[in-house]
Amino acid sequence: MSDAFTVLWTHDVCRALRRAGRTGERPPVAFSGVHSSLPAWSGARAGDEVYAVHVNRGVVHVVSRMRVVDRDRGECCGPAPARWDEPAFSGHDAWSMLGAGGCGAAPVHVDATPVRFDVPIPGDLLSELTWRNRRGHTRGLKYVADGRLERSVSLQGFYRLTPESAADLARITDASVTR
Repeated sequence: MSDAFTVLWTHDVCRALRRAGRTGERPPVAFSGVHSSLPAWSGARAGDEVYAVHVNRGVVHVVSRMRVVDRDRGECCGPAPARWDEPAFSGHDAWSMLGAGGCGAAPVHVDATPVRFDVPIPGDLLSELTWRNRRGHTRGLKYVADGRLERSVSLQGFYRLTPESAADLARITDASVTR
């Protein structure tokens, strides 16, 4: 059975996506890291889904749903850098803003929906979303008030959704594809 996760894409990442004209395009890759600035996708396996989310003025948006294809460095990634000042993943320069230069960055090849910034998670659903850790303990979002997220700290990282919350985000994402 596959799992589903969330990963927070920061303002800087989303701004870079917009500037590069990536809105409406499907990312072929994302990056995992070893530092909190680039969350480790340590629990994700091939077939798992990852919902990239972004918070803008208290509204949480699903930016892209990505199905993990593999976590290997392939030919598409380009040659491994010979020196520290060379790009780590020259084959994915167009998507480098997703973390290619991060500490210990590793590629995660994905089959993704197009990048969008107009798919909000309804405010009443924010307080119902839940995540579970490896021990089976669940938690919800903190700092939700009046259907808005006041602080994004409880979204920062890479977290496994409960099956119910994964189904909710899938419905939102599927409905946006028909728009």
